Amino acid sequence: MKKTTLTMAGLAVLVIAGCAAMPSAEQLDQQTLAMLKASFRSEGIATTDRLEQDLGQKACSSAQAPTEAVSAKIETEAMASIVWPSGGKYLGDWREGEKLAQNGRGMTWTDQSAAPTANGANCYNCHQITKQEVSFGTIGPSLYHYGKLRGVTNPADPASAAIIQYTWGKLWNSKAYSACSNMPRFGHAKLLNEAQLQDVMALLLDPKSPVNE
Repeated sequence: MKKTTLTMAGLAVLVIAGCAAMPSAEQLDQQTLAMLKASFRSEGIATTDRLEQDLGQKACSSAQAPTEAVSAKIETEAMASIVWPSGGKYLGDWREGEKLAQNGRGMTWTDQSAAPTANGANCYNCHQITKQEVSFGTIGPSLYHYGKLRGVTNPADPASAAIIQYTWGKLWNSKAYSACSNMPRFGHAKLLNEAQLQDVMALLLDPKSPVNE
């Protein structure tokens, strides 16, 4: 009996000592970041600064969801980052927008040269957009009839301004409307330029686009 008591006491000491020696969550995060930085190198346009996380990325990749206060801060900062289109022109050519939706290229180290490859939007990777496309992802909601369902029958109509501005903002920096959105921040991250964003906007909102027919 005495021997058993001593053994249990010894185990308790070992457990306590082991817990005391375990790194904290912050230390584990630092170790992980150090390991990542040691495992990757900059190659052309694919640089290791991509490993640096902003507030939204840090908070939303944590094991615990961000608090309401942190989420509000993320959304406020994201909203302030949105650059609205010059001259108030929101819509471009939906035909070019469809090409971008089909294109998943961009941001790899090979996308560099005297004439670098333009990035795609890769919309079909996460969304259904047109009925003509038979292969699409379901990570995001269907965008078929996106403009039609929201009453955008004439983009010049002031009544459509709110949804048009919302769509631009969502494409530019999705975290402005949902702190932990998984949608790429196309404008904020410089994935698409203004003209490309206008073309994607037209795909979603132009009444003549196959999205809204």
